[in-house]
Amino acid sequence: MRLSICIISVALALPLSAQDRAVRYEASHNAMGTVFTVVAYGRDSKYLGEVANKIFDEIDRLDAQMSNYRPESELSALNRDAARQAVTVEPGLFALIEESLQYSRETDGAFDITVGPLMKVWGFLDGKARLPRPAELAGVMKRVGYHHVRLDTGRRQVRFDQDGIELDLGGIAKGYAVDRAIDILRESGVSAALVSSGTSSVYALGAPPEERGWKVVVRDPLEAKKAGDTVWLKDCSLSVSGNYEKFVTIKGRRYAHIMNPRTGRPVEDMLSTTVLATRATQSDALSTAFFVLGVDRTRRYLASYPDLAAILYQPADSDQGFKRIVLRSALYQVPQGSLAEIQENRR
Repeated sequence: MRLSICIISVALALPLSAQDRAVRYEASHNAMGTVFTVVAYGRDSKYLGEVANKIFDEIDRLDAQMSNYRPESELSALNRDAARQAVTVEPGLFALIEESLQYSRETDGAFDITVGPLMKVWGFLDGKARLPRPAELAGVMKRVGYHHVRLDTGRRQVRFDQDGIELDLGGIAKGYAVDRAIDILRESGVSAALVSSGTSSVYALGAPPEERGWKVVVRDPLEAKKAGDTVWLKDCSLSVSGNYEKFVTIKGRRYAHIMNPRTGRPVEDMLSTTVLATRATQSDALSTAFFVLGVDRTRRYLASYPDLAAILYQPADSDQGFKRIVLRSALYQVPQGSLAEIQENRR
């Protein structure tokens, strides 16, 4: 599970002629433990409201299906049964699990949807912070690892190769929900909208009237009310992972909630990661993966996978500062008509 803070700023001041042509509609909805927001432009606010309701219905459906907090969800049933028998899974959920495992393989396990037991043993799920004993952590680590999840693509079935494996889609489901929202907007003929999943992921569809894109401000990793970076987006997604919102304090030491699946411990040498990609599902997963990989291994990943950009904030030597590293894929080309521009940093 991942929480982070991404401040979204939308240009609202339009010339009168543009205001005559388009109306602005905004609505929010609680789901997946966060607040989803849709900002859209069109000719009819009533129609935009109907489209937003379709989006929120779909997000509620995904929440009911993918929540591991709801015992009646399809994901909870899968977690209960897949160690005993192969479980047939609904096509959309199966595809998301399949894509999650793809990111796990590509990142050598830095992104891993089986880290739920680690979140529990450190106290991130129940709020009871604790430092696991080495033997206890070693026992939990036997139940962590994407390689324990076996897929039968032809039958759309999932099987775990041992007891105690649990899937947690918190690091990718919100991005997937944003992508589904964008699908609905496009199918409904809406060409300018911004969809955000709380403080995690955002997708910019088209651009507001008379604007070149949507302005998104990513927060400073050390000061919540201060801007870190400004990014202009059009037909592009952005996701953020940060150490600053969800954490536990144990014996005076703060531990962030983002786990290194290889060590079983929270990552301590990264403040936040921002990823720009063509899909929110991808940027959501990779913002977590890059947080775990760090600068050098993220750079190596980007040498092999195209059309990605990332901003990494690392602790500086001083407690009051941080290092900012901007990385792009070796083969980086924004699709024609899109925009993914990181504004020049002037600190």
